[in-house]
Parts: sequence; structure tokens; C-alpha cells
Amino acid sequence: MTPEISLTEKQLAQLLLAPKSEKVMMTLMRALFTPAEREQLALRWQIVKLLNSGLTQRAVAKKLKISIMKVSRGARELYDPKGGFNQILKKIKK
Repeated sequence: MTPEISLTEKQLAQLLLAPKSEKVMMTLMRALFTPAEREQLALRWQIVKLLNSGLTQRAVAKKLKISIMKVSRGARELYDPKGGFNQILKKIKK
């Protein structure tokens, strides 16, 4: 069962869809997220890409020099066939 999406989350999604260029998106990301938040988001995406490429969770943790717990958090969403990461990964492969 999917949690209900709030109006605020919908507005955030619309905001993130608005930029039509990488430069504008980067500017928006700098306005929305702290440097630490951007770093964590980038790390989670890196974890997902490595897991999707076939590496095990332990191999990803070792390669990125992070705890297995961080990898597990990123992996949970990846293993959901209807999850956001899978939807994006399918689009990227096209």
C-alpha cells in the first residue's frame, strides 16, 4: 500500500519537473538542498546504479567505503518493481 501523497509533496514534484535544463536544475537543487543533502542524494543514486549493475550490497559498501546499512536503505526502493528508482532506470535505458 502506497502512503498518501500530500499536496506539499505534489507541489514539490511539480517544482522539480519545472526546470528544462541541467543548469536551471542545478541552481534549483542548490536553493532547495544543503551541500550535505545534495551529497547524500548523489550517494544514494550511486548506490542504486551500482546495485542495478549487478554488484552485491557488500561489494557496493566496500567500493564506496560506506556501511552496509546505507546500502540497504538505498537498495530497499530499488527492489520494489514499482518503485521510483526502477521507473527512472527504465527511462534511462531507453
